Amino acid sequence: MRFPRFVEAVSSRAELPTEQAATISRAVLQTLAERVTGNESAELAAQLPDELGSYLSAPVGPAGGGGAVAFVQRVAERAEVDPAVAEVGTRAVLITLREAVTVGEFQDLLAQLPRGFDVMVDPIPRPPYDM
Repeated sequence: MRFPRFVEAVSSRAELPTEQAATISRAVLQTLAERVTGNESAELAAQLPDELGSYLSAPVGPAGGGGAVAFVQRVAERAEVDPAVAEVGTRAVLITLREAVTVGEFQDLLAQLPRGFDVMVDPIPRPPYDM
């Protein structure tokens, strides 16, 4: 998935203008890079196009702490948007990320994030079971 397509998906999901969706996408990826190990960040970046993966390559700020609320606040500051917009955008970015990488990689990412992030993303679809 190329960056413009990724941003279009985020824009559509979050009902945000494309430019704002791009800014929030970058902010979320940069904030993720601050929250996960370098190895996980590199593995995630390897499954994304260069434009997206480059935002995960090196943390821009100090390692972040806290849960999902602190994460969204950091995204809001970085993207210079209201926290409510940052939350909607973060959810859209995480859902789009889930579609852009393998299920295993996305699960590895969530495993490194504090509790509370799993509720920001719809449950990973499971195949129906025959009864």
